[in-house]
Amino acid sequence: MAPLQPHDPERFGQREAKHLLLRAGFGGTPEQIRTVASWGIERAVDHVLDTALAGYPAPRADDFANDIVPSLSRTELQRLRQARQNQDEETLASFRMRRQMAQRRDRQQVRELQRWWLTRMIETTRPLEEKMTLFWHGHFATSYRTTENSYHMFLQNQLFRKHALGNFAELLRGVIHDPAMLRYLNNRQNRKQRPNENLARELMELFSLGTGAYTEHDIKEGARALTGYAFEGNDFRFNAQAHDTGTKHILGARGAFDGDDFVDLILQQPACATFICAKLYRFFAADPPDDIAARRHSEAPQIIDRMAHALRANQYTIAPVLRELFLSDHFYSETIVAQRIKSPAELVVGLVRTLETPTRDLNVLVTAMDRMGQRLFFPPNVAGWPGERAWINPSTLYTRQNVATFLLTGAAGDAHQRRHRRRFDAAAFARQLGQPAQDDLAAALVDVMLAAGATEATLAPVRALAQANGRSEPDVLAMISLITALPAYQLC
Repeated sequence: MAPLQPHDPERFGQREAKHLLLRAGFGGTPEQIRTVASWGIERAVDHVLDTALAGYPAPRADDFANDIVPSLSRTELQRLRQARQNQDEETLASFRMRRQMAQRRDRQQVRELQRWWLTRMIETTRPLEEKMTLFWHGHFATSYRTTENSYHMFLQNQLFRKHALGNFAELLRGVIHDPAMLRYLNNRQNRKQRPNENLARELMELFSLGTGAYTEHDIKEGARALTGYAFEGNDFRFNAQAHDTGTKHILGARGAFDGDDFVDLILQQPACATFICAKLYRFFAADPPDDIAARRHSEAPQIIDRMAHALRANQYTIAPVLRELFLSDHFYSETIVAQRIKSPAELVVGLVRTLETPTRDLNVLVTAMDRMGQRLFFPPNVAGWPGERAWINPSTLYTRQNVATFLLTGAAGDAHQRRHRRRFDAAAFARQLGQPAQDDLAAALVDVMLAAGATEATLAPVRALAQANGRSEPDVLAMISLITALPAYQLC
C-alpha cells in the first residue's frame, strides 16, 4: 500500500508548525513556532519524535514510596482469620486502623503523583512522549479508585512512558503483567477452577481488536490462557497452580496457550493494527465519522488503512506511523486543523507552555482538571475518557475560562488561592511576536494563539478592545485574556 501523500515542503510555514506543535505536544511559544517553521517539515517532525532529547530526568523507581500498601504476611493473615473466628474486636480494630492509615497516606501519594505528572507535561523537552503516555493512559484506562495502590499506578505510568512511541506489541505484553491492570480487571481471581473473563474481554474489545473481531468463545478461551497471571507486592507473579494448562481454541488457533501466547495471537489479527491506528488517528487528527454516508466522503478510513499498513510493516512500532501521519498533506488540511477540542490536560499544559505563565499552584490546576472532566489516574471507566464534545458543557466551560484567568492573573475564587500570585509578563509575550506584529498586535496575538489563526469573527472583539485601550501591559494582558475566553481557543 502506498504511503500517505506527503505535504509540500514549500507550504510548511508558521501555520503548519503551530499545528504540529499543538497536536504532537501541547503547543509552542511564538519563538518556538518560528523556529520549527524555519527548520522545514522533515526536521520539524523528526524533532518532535526524538525521545533522546536531553533535559528532563527519567522517572526512578524510588521517586515514590513503594510500601504504603503492604501485603499481609502469612502470619498476619492467619492472625486476622483467627481474630475474625474468635470475634477478637481489639485485634480486628488494630488491623482496620493500620489499613485506614495506609489508605490515607496512599491517597496523599496519588495526589503527589498527579502534581508530578502535570509538572512533567509542563516542563518536559519531549512533549510528544508525555502526550503518548497520556494517550496510553486513556487507552489502557485504569483507575486508582479500584486499584487503591498509588505505587502501582506510578509503575503503570512508567510502563506507558517506556513504550510511548515504541512497540505496541511489547506494551500489550507488558499490560498483562502490570499489577495495576491485573488488580483493576480482577485477574488475580482468574483461576482454572473459576475463570474470570474481565481482562480477556477488555484486552480484545477495548485494547486491541474492537467489537466484531472476536467471539464470546474467544473471550472464554482467552480467560483460560490468562489464568494464574497475578502479582505479589509490586511485581508480576505467575501462579502455576492456578493456570489452566489445557488446550485452548482462540482466534482460529489451537494449543496449550498462556497469556503471552494469547497476546501473540491477537497481534496476528489484521484488525489489531487497524483498531490501534483508528485510536491514534482520533487522538492526533480527527474523529472518523460514524455515519456510513459521511464515511463515503471522508478520507479518514483510507488514511487509517494506510497507517495500519505502516504499523504492520514496522512490526507494531508506533513512531514510524506517526512520522508518516505528521508528514502527510492530510494532517495539515482544513478538515484536521482546529477540528479537535482540547482535553483539560491539553488546555492547562498548553496555557503554561505556550504563554509561559507561572504555574502558580499545582493543586489548583489538578483540581481544575478534575472539574473539567479529566482527573489524572482516575479515568471514568475501562473505556477511558470519551473526549471531544464530552469535554464541553456549561460547567466545564466556566472552569476552562477560570483556569486561564488564574494562570494569567492569579485571580481565583477564594482568598487562599489569591495568595499564589506571580506576575505574568504579557509584554514579554507580545515582544516574541516580532516588531512587524506591533503594527497590528491584536491580529498577531489572535493568529498565534488560536489553532485556526485569525478570522473576522475571532479578530473583531479583540480589535475592538485594542482600539478602546492603549498598548500598555495591562491592555496586552486584557487582549490575551479575551482570546483565551473565545470559543475558538478551546480548539486545537
